[in-house]
Amino acid sequence: MGARAQTAGMKTNLLYDATASINLGVELGLSQRLTLDVSGNLNLWTWKDNRKWKHWLVQPELRLWTCNRFAGHFFALHALAGQFNFGGIKNNIKLLGTDFSVLTDQRFEGWAFGGGLGYGYALPIGKHWNLEFELGLGAIYSIANGFECDVCNRPTESDIRKLRPALTKAAINLVYLF
Repeated sequence: MGARAQTAGMKTNLLYDATASINLGVELGLSQRLTLDVSGNLNLWTWKDNRKWKHWLVQPELRLWTCNRFAGHFFALHALAGQFNFGGIKNNIKLLGTDFSVLTDQRFEGWAFGGGLGYGYALPIGKHWNLEFELGLGAIYSIANGFECDVCNRPTESDIRKLRPALTKAAINLVYLF
C-alpha cells in the first residue's frame, strides 16, 4: 500500500484545524528520497472574552525520506516566519523555558522567525491518502510589543527581542497524494 509513484501531495494539519486555524500544505517530490514541503497557517479569530491566538505563519521544509518519498520515516530541516497577536489565554503552561501563563493577563503582538530539525512518519492509509506525524525542535526569534491587558492598548514593553528554544513543528497531517 505504498505511495512510491506519487509526485506531490496536499495536506491539512489536524492540530491546527483543532485550534480553528486555516492551514494548507503542499509537498513536492524533488527526487526518490527528497521532498519540499511548504505550509501556511492563518487564524484571524477573536473568541469570547477577547481571547486571541491570531497569527499567520509560513513554514518551508526540506525532507529526507529513509526509503521512498511519501511513505515511512523522514528527517526534516525547516524554517518559519510569521506575525502574531496573542492574549487573554488563561493557562499555566511552561514549555522549553517559555512561560505561556503571561498570556492570561497580557497581550503580545509582533513577528517571529526561526527554524529547526524534525522527525516524522507517514503512514499510507489508502491509495492516495496518508496520515503523517511530525515533531520539530529548534529556536524562534521574536520581536514583540507587550500590553498590560488583553483588551487595552497601554504598552508595558516595546521592542521585546527574544531568542528561545522551541517546539517549532507539531503536526498530524491528513495528506492527499497525486
